[in-house]
Parts: sequence; C-alpha cells; structure tokens
Amino acid sequence: MAVMDRRLDAEPFDRLGVLARIHSTQAFALFDRLPQVYLFVKDRCHRFIQVNDALWRLLGCTSADGMLGRTDYDFHPPALAAQYVAEDRVVMESATALVDQPWLVAGADGVPLWYLSSKHPLQDQSGAVLGLCGVLRPIAHLHETPPHYRRLAPALDLVITRYAEPLTVTALARAAGLSISQLQREFARLLQLTPSAYLLRVRVLMARRRLEQTVDAIGAIALDCGFYDQSHFTRIFNAHTGMRPRDYRRRFGVAGGGEG
Repeated sequence: MAVMDRRLDAEPFDRLGVLARIHSTQAFALFDRLPQVYLFVKDRCHRFIQVNDALWRLLGCTSADGMLGRTDYDFHPPALAAQYVAEDRVVMESATALVDQPWLVAGADGVPLWYLSSKHPLQDQSGAVLGLCGVLRPIAHLHETPPHYRRLAPALDLVITRYAEPLTVTALARAAGLSISQLQREFARLLQLTPSAYLLRVRVLMARRRLEQTVDAIGAIALDCGFYDQSHFTRIFNAHTGMRPRDYRRRFGVAGGGEG
C-alpha cells in the first residue's frame, strides 16, 4: 500500500478562509469554456458584477466591461427585463434558490431555445444577501434532455421550424403524439404557457431578430413571422415587450432608426 503524502494535509482545513482569498473572477473562469451556458452575478440593485464570455457576446457587447454596472433594462425590452428583475427579487428577498425555471430565450444564432435558469442568493457569513448568481443552460444541449420535456419536444420543434405558418393546437398535439388536452396540460405544467402563447412568443422573438438585424419593412416582418397584419403584430409585440416595433428597432437595431 502506498504511503500517504503527509504534505497534502500539512495546513489546517480552512474552507471559508480559502474561498475568501480567491479572486472572484477566477472562481468563474471555467464558465468561459462552456460557450452554450450563460453565467451572471448581480448585486442587490440588479447590476451585473460578473458575466461569462458567452453572455456578453450574446448581448452584443465587445467585452464583459460592456455589461458591468448595468442592468437587464439596458439589454432587453422593458416588459422582459421586468420579468427577470422580478424573479431576481424573489431570490434575494427570500434568500432561497430558484432552480431550473424554464425561459424561452434567443440563442447566439437568434433561434428561440428553451433554457433552464437557476438563481442562487449570495450571502455573507452573517446571512445577509449581497446579490445573486445565476446560470442559463439550454435544454437541447444538456447531456440528456430531461425526460419530462421529451414528450413536448416534437411540438416545440414544429413551432421553431414552422412559426410563420398558421399552426393549430391540433397540429402541435399530433406532432407530439398527444391529445389536445394532454398537450395543454404538459405546456401548463412544464412551461407555464398555453401552446398558443408559446407560438406567439416564438413569433415575437423571431420578429425581434429581424428588427434588430435588418431594415425590412415592419409590415413585411409581421407577415413573414406569422402575424395577420402590421396592426396585429404591433399590438402583440407591444404586449410582449412593452415597446412598439419601430421604437424597438430604434433602440436595438443595428441600423438604428428605420421606417415607422
């Protein structure tokens, strides 16, 4: 039997002392080796104090410095930012983690993808909450897709590939091999959405991408993304984002301005 190397425990075990001396950025360095995973740390005022490479790139910054000290309201339309901040507030006020909450987010390629979000409060040794840390993991890139999401996967994929078409709940149920009532129950249980609401979210996300990256006419974007007309699109878009399409383009579009 090999003789134990006594040098391995030459110093007293001091877990908290070691952690306190580690520079905070080093603790998250390995997350930059996970390009599909988004990591963030926020203070009590919801300002980003640490993010990984994947997240600042996703949000269009040239480095992490572009996000530090800013909040979700600087990177997302107000209605969506408000949802993120409300969830943060629950974590910090309760000092309790929220684990594997589903969020529909546009990935690096702009295609909507379901992510599992986990947020944990950050506390000092007295228990006071200093902020939170969080991570978003795409379901499609997990080592093994959670079994309870597999039943819905065909329906979710159908929406992603055919969102511009007049899809019905019946078509989604048929794709998943479920009855309409089963499909509706699974959507409500796993995603807290109806199938129709999910379809609208995907359409809005795809329209956001077009508004950000092109100067295409808003009416054309509306029809291409599955809305009845520009009026219907504007109403739904405003309800989801808190902004009219033309205002969204002026703020987030690469070309700025554009037609109204």
